[in-house]
Amino acid sequence: MTRLIILSLIFLTLNSCSKKTEKNLEEKTFPKKEWWKEAVVYQIYPRSFKDTDGDGVGDLKGIISKLEYIKSLGIDVVWLNPIYGSPNADNGYDISDYQSIMKEFGTMEDFDALLKGMHEKGLKLVMDLVVNHSSDEHKWFQESKKSRDNPYRDYYHWWPAEKGKPAFRPGAFEVDGSGWRYDKTTNAYYLHYFSYKQPDLNWENPKVRQEIYKMMNWWFKKGIDGFRMDVIPFIAKDTTFPVITQEELNKNYEGRWDVYMASGPHLHDYLHEMNKEVLSKYDVMSLAEGAGMLKSTALNFVDEDREELNMGYHFDGVNLGYVPGYFKKMNPNWSLVEFKKIYSDWDAVYKTKGWGTIYLGNHDQPRMVTRWGNDVPEFREYSSKMLTTFLLSMKGTPYYYYGDEIGMTNAKFDKIEDYRDIETIAEYEKIKTTGGDLNQFIEDQKSGGARDNGRTPMQWNASNNANFTAGEPWLSVNKNHADINVEIQDKDPNSILNYFRKMVKLRKENDVLIYGAYQLLDEANNETYTFTRTLNGRKVLVLLNFTEHDSKVVLPEISKIPEVLINNYETADITENTITLQPYQAILFKLN
Repeated sequence: MTRLIILSLIFLTLNSCSKKTEKNLEEKTFPKKEWWKEAVVYQIYPRSFKDTDGDGVGDLKGIISKLEYIKSLGIDVVWLNPIYGSPNADNGYDISDYQSIMKEFGTMEDFDALLKGMHEKGLKLVMDLVVNHSSDEHKWFQESKKSRDNPYRDYYHWWPAEKGKPAFRPGAFEVDGSGWRYDKTTNAYYLHYFSYKQPDLNWENPKVRQEIYKMMNWWFKKGIDGFRMDVIPFIAKDTTFPVITQEELNKNYEGRWDVYMASGPHLHDYLHEMNKEVLSKYDVMSLAEGAGMLKSTALNFVDEDREELNMGYHFDGVNLGYVPGYFKKMNPNWSLVEFKKIYSDWDAVYKTKGWGTIYLGNHDQPRMVTRWGNDVPEFREYSSKMLTTFLLSMKGTPYYYYGDEIGMTNAKFDKIEDYRDIETIAEYEKIKTTGGDLNQFIEDQKSGGARDNGRTPMQWNASNNANFTAGEPWLSVNKNHADINVEIQDKDPNSILNYFRKMVKLRKENDVLIYGAYQLLDEANNETYTFTRTLNGRKVLVLLNFTEHDSKVVLPEISKIPEVLINNYETADITENTITLQPYQAILFKLN
């Protein structure tokens, strides 16, 4: 075996498909160019990004103070989690005023300054649209609950108690699991798919829809560049609320409540109406958080001819590897073969229509490198770079979560008191009431679970609280911030941060990585992920080792010295038609 420096690599050209097949692939997959297809989206959780007033909560002025850093990443779009007026029962996803700014985050003047500053730097801003539900402190709900004949009564879903208990619907953040809450004021139950503090809006009422469209237009006229739409597939309801049996779920909805909830009548009528009333009037991006979205239903949301939304993201990838029957308990032996199948199957959904997305982490997920890579010191940097390579070389708009560009890891808290997330706390209480193993629950959350793992404050430097705040942070800073932070990595040309910048630049300079046809190779290999991207006669080969040991990839032919586009190691091992990838190695080759 010979170890060769990158600049003298001898490699291969792939004859895995004929020229005719490649041409056919390109003709079928080359889509209309759009700015939101070419963008790299950087998600900021405002509460945890940068605090400027010492209250321990990140704010808009904090984001403004870091615009130079954000611009330096090379990204195009910033997606902000909710910053609207909210009592914070679910960290801003319970909105009490859609046209104001949460006091902890600042003022509308601060928002205007942020938007202006971003646009001056060529960055676009996407807001989080949360309209499946509002806060129970929103004026609409406060009026709705006053009496059965209140003008706002039908802004929400009510079930009169004299009809008996309504048929079960799940409530994600409730200890009893119920999506109905009794309110004695009018002797009725109201629907809430999430916390009881988040009553579901009644989209079947045209007045509600017009209120929402008016609000969306207001933000677009301010100049924002799009919306990420929180659980938007859930907005439509069958208002007869029939009993749903497990047998019916199994027969029609893959046994899943989320699929049922994403299949409400008139859902696509409402999204088409939204497009007509709002989205079609602006050059903006619209992203559906695809809760309950299936491969068979995805194009109903994003097929251009339907005039609904631009793109959606699925949960199949991030749901892989959880142990059935447990709350986000991760199986460390999840299958890479299944991982590859999921992403390959979803790529096929968008071969000729629509547009997809790619992500490995967000505010509802554990940290990317802990979940999908290896966060021990020996492998953290290599695996983080490998995962970045995957995200930025796949087809679809990539969404990249703040802190992943420096390889931030799960916080791995040791006790429930360290958590702030209502989902984790509710699950803990469920286990407590049923006599389950609480210590095991806490242990399980260190790897695959606990949304707070992905919400710890940004690690800017090695100082107290990582220079996130001068006060007491709302959520504890990860103890490893002295070793993992922006200041250290910004100065190191070989850091995770600078690798991310290089990979973003590479994607922008090679449109084959944006629009090129995807083809999976060596699909049965459970250690490596190998695929090509092909566009107009140009081909890029992507090699990714998902293990902590060397792994061999056998490919058909060695013929010439290709261009190495990027490598997270300095060297590569090649013998004839076999490449030996080092632990978590990632290499991109330009084949022609």
